[in-house]
Amino acid sequence: METERPSPRYAKIDVWEPGEILEGMIEGQFAAVAAVRAARPAIERAGLAIVRRLSGRGRLVYVGAGTSGRLAVQDGAELMPTFGWPQDRLLLLIAGGKDALLQSVEGAEDQVAHATELARRHGVGAADVVIAVAASGTTPFTVACLREAKQAGALTIGVANNRGTPLLQDADHSIFLDTGPEPIAGSTRMKAGTAQRITLILLSSLVMILLGRVYEGLMVDVQASNKKLVRRSEKILSRLSGRSSEEIVEALGRAGGSVKLAFLLLQGYGRGEAENALERAGGHLRRAMALIADLRPDVPDLSERRRADAADAKEGAAHE
Repeated sequence: METERPSPRYAKIDVWEPGEILEGMIEGQFAAVAAVRAARPAIERAGLAIVRRLSGRGRLVYVGAGTSGRLAVQDGAELMPTFGWPQDRLLLLIAGGKDALLQSVEGAEDQVAHATELARRHGVGAADVVIAVAASGTTPFTVACLREAKQAGALTIGVANNRGTPLLQDADHSIFLDTGPEPIAGSTRMKAGTAQRITLILLSSLVMILLGRVYEGLMVDVQASNKKLVRRSEKILSRLSGRSSEEIVEALGRAGGSVKLAFLLLQGYGRGEAENALERAGGHLRRAMALIADLRPDVPDLSERRRADAADAKEGAAHE
């Protein structure tokens, strides 16, 4: 496998000057970015398939072992505070369980039976999306979990750094990251890990944007679970609405902390009206505004910005 092969380029890295060592490793990081760019079409196809599957109530399931598992779990865990992704629609499966997040759990990645049992125990099925990550593309735990999920009807995404491996062959959508040999042979936390991390960020962010959890480049589904995120919610509303701090705090209180709902309340809509529009729009704020605009064409104080947003929403819907 390419990720395990020693590279002649780095054969003497242990006798290089410190600056040369760093330069060589930085060079590897640029190669990782290039590998992700080459995989952009595959990432896009996978993202669109995920959005279609998650239009219902399905879950995002992340699967991996070792470094790849920790990267997968990190990406999944960040979806809740950043995009308000519901905890009950997220499942994180790493070989060795929670202990593997902080240390290596010997033999965990080889536990095929445990992987199959985990997928069955958690009821992974046709409504779900499984994102399985393994640099080698052959990790028994990860491959077994993906196969069990696929057999149960789940949409499966395989991310690996070696071509033609079982994880890529068995997945519904495969994302091959051609990072080649590492500066330290077999240390896939380096180039391979960087490429995996970037890919997961791009894939999940694309999905969240397409699912309507971003508006004007802002995290309008942010969960205000601490003081910093409360302030962020207020700043988002200040930027979008131009209203005073007092009005924003009051609207957030009425909206139960929901930035989207608070924004519509600040536009003068009733809570019931705003909630209904958001529900009908599948949580897309632009679409919700377009729906309200259609229902209330006679509202004289509809601002130019709101009219533009409604027009953008209609145009976006027409292209879908």
